[in-house]
Amino acid sequence: MADFPSLARQTWHQLEPVYASVYFSPEVTAQADALGYDTTERWPAYFALRAAPLGAATAQLVTATFYSFSPHVVAEHVPGIWRTASPQAVLDARTRGVDATLRAMLGDRIADPGLAEAAELARTAAEAAALAGRPLAAANAALDWPTEPHLVLWQAANILREHRGDGHLVALQAAGLDGCEALVSFAGIGAAPVANFASRGWSEQEWAAARDRLRDRGLLDAEGGATERGREVRDEVERVTDELAAAPYRALGEDGCARLAELNRPAFTAVIESGLLPTQSTLGILTVRAPGPR
Repeated sequence: MADFPSLARQTWHQLEPVYASVYFSPEVTAQADALGYDTTERWPAYFALRAAPLGAATAQLVTATFYSFSPHVVAEHVPGIWRTASPQAVLDARTRGVDATLRAMLGDRIADPGLAEAAELARTAAEAAALAGRPLAAANAALDWPTEPHLVLWQAANILREHRGDGHLVALQAAGLDGCEALVSFAGIGAAPVANFASRGWSEQEWAAARDRLRDRGLLDAEGGATERGREVRDEVERVTDELAAAPYRALGEDGCARLAELNRPAFTAVIESGLLPTQSTLGILTVRAPGPR
């Protein structure tokens, strides 16, 4: 019997770089700049690009759905981002930027029949995603589907990753981890250096308080590293996340998941080899090509 929770994780590792390129692409940055966003810092365009499917979302809604960002850093940008450009203008710019990004990276491969097949498989999975209790996935699923295969692939990857992310928040809450504690515990298992989480806006005092709470629960040691129990809790969060993400991949079947991974590989490789993604990130996925023969 196929292990669809594991396949959900494996397929996410394949699709996430394609999706995440939107936040690091110079073509998308140029579109955000043209709308009037300050692109010398990351967050104004990030919050606009990711939250636009929700409409003119309030700071409270963005804080709730993005979860691990300090309410203070969200409030610095939201709802002000909607005075710069409307959600629909942001969505249109996002599409133009994704189109230009993938065309630049894929070149002639943009017309490969395999890419079109990958897009259809990814769309099948995305349309099978249950949306109850999944606000970001539902908001993106409500958008019209584009016609070009590379944009269909990106849109499907977008829905699937937000579907997974919405489920991840359920798993974090079930584990009793608030937004700051989620990051502190993630850093505790060595997922990324503590400094990588600083941009989420939590103050040193808030970070220290979350660390103390987790230490009191026996999840962190005196140095801030995860205890055995802390690692068990994080493992359980990932297990539940995978379980909650599995349904779209059951709709594809084991062979369909394998075919999607195979056909998506050129796009995955193009993003990794482009160097767009940071070498150290909090994405939990491969962002650079491993050393060794190609």
